[in-house]
Amino acid sequence: MTMIAPKESGSTPSPVLIYEKVRKLYGEFVALDEVSLRVDAGEVVCLIGPSGSGKSTLLRCTNALEPISGGTIYFDGRALPSVDRDIRKVRQRMGMVFQNFELFPHKSALDNVAIGPMTVLGMPKTQARERARALLAKVNLADKVDSFPSNLSGGQQQRVAIARALAMEPEVMLFDEPTSALDPETIGEVLNVMKALAEEGMTMIVVTHEMAFARRVADRVAVFEHGTILEHGSPEQIFENPETARTRDFLSHLGWDG
Repeated sequence: MTMIAPKESGSTPSPVLIYEKVRKLYGEFVALDEVSLRVDAGEVVCLIGPSGSGKSTLLRCTNALEPISGGTIYFDGRALPSVDRDIRKVRQRMGMVFQNFELFPHKSALDNVAIGPMTVLGMPKTQARERARALLAKVNLADKVDSFPSNLSGGQQQRVAIARALAMEPEVMLFDEPTSALDPETIGEVLNVMKALAEEGMTMIVVTHEMAFARRVADRVAVFEHGTILEHGSPEQIFENPETARTRDFLSHLGWDG
């Protein structure tokens, strides 16, 4: 499988993540079948395709929430470790935002964001809360610092989750269908925050069914089917001139008209 090409620029891009023939098995079920992919620093790579095609599995393998069954994942030039202590260190460098927000219900937005730097990084409480306030302002929630999750909309909760991930100052952000559990009215709030992160140069891998977002924001798009990458390339190529009939069929079922 050919790797996703780096974005073109005047200087040689630096790979942050490289997947080489990654396989993931659940018993006899093949969730990932020799997936090869490259993500360079500052790139936004969107993974699209039908549900169950392996996109979310690849994200979970990226930060070792799921062990791979074969192949290699390289992060910053080194293969992902297998020892728990070393895995935890890698996870500190990757932020992950899930479909469900997974906030602590008994903590305010401020404390949900501050808890990671305090408990994992050993940051003093005052400094951690100061960072949390700044990040909540960054995701347009400066007025919700004292609110509990039950008093926030789905879009607001997801933005708190993004701020929480950013609080660890990650090198890579992984988004697993971050808008799938949201009402249509709040999807835009989250996508706007993600777009702003992309414009700031954050390296991002995004599993999404929001084709307009992928078309506008991604540097590269990979189309998944049955645990493999059907095709990959620039958004212009994938959305305007897809190579495979299966990609064209998938996009047409989503009502994508270019």
